[in-house]
Amino acid sequence: MDMVAASWRLTPQSLPLLSPKVKSFRVYSSSSSSSLSLSPIIQKTSSLIQNSGVIACLRANSAELAYEAATAALNGGISVLEIVMSTPGVFQVLRQLVKDYPTLALGVGTALNAEDARNAMNAGAKFFMSPATVKDIMDDVVKDEILYIPGVMTPTEILSAYDAGAKMVKVYPVSALGGVQYISALKKPFPHIPMVASQGIKIDSIGEYISSGASSVVLSDAIFDKGAMTQRNFNAIHQLASLAALEGKEAIERKRSCTTS
Repeated sequence: MDMVAASWRLTPQSLPLLSPKVKSFRVYSSSSSSSLSLSPIIQKTSSLIQNSGVIACLRANSAELAYEAATAALNGGISVLEIVMSTPGVFQVLRQLVKDYPTLALGVGTALNAEDARNAMNAGAKFFMSPATVKDIMDDVVKDEILYIPGVMTPTEILSAYDAGAKMVKVYPVSALGGVQYISALKKPFPHIPMVASQGIKIDSIGEYISSGASSVVLSDAIFDKGAMTQRNFNAIHQLASLAALEGKEAIERKRSCTTS
């Protein structure tokens, strides 16, 4: 037995030599991009999103309605809001809201090309989102100080977007894909990738999504109720926003207390 053990003992002479062309080995990891330093602006926006737990998604048929509805939601406690690109005067509305609420994270949703992204940036957007990963946007803004949240649906799309430079991804359409259970399943192989759950989420489901691993959820009709928008009932929107903001904050606090305990 001693002779067998001795035959397996490594000595400097028994180690294989590296080719002169091989200087060193480098180990790559799927989580390598998470270690890259974030710009202060992206860091602040990411923190607002992950601290609030809620992104309000506004779609309106006029600039005036969009501004009034957004104001009601922001005054109700929403700190992260996106205005969908199809909203008339979207950039003018965004520009005014940025002036009125400079400390909040205001952005644009359904950005489908680099021109949309550039216009959003010029209007003061702190972030923008897409229903899919738009390569032109990714290539154009990955070097800039703005957070781009691309839409993803499958594990392959999640990893591809992350490796391309995405700091956060939007899982869409989450309700059609399995909802809370789908987020929980995705977080097992990708615990290091922040995910925003989007589509068909109600206020009373916020806690479930956050506890299952979502960093935040997108709420559209749950805050900007269609009836309230039609009737211009901004008081109702204010109340729904307050409820959503509270639910999001409490869900984040519960999640953190479970993590630290």
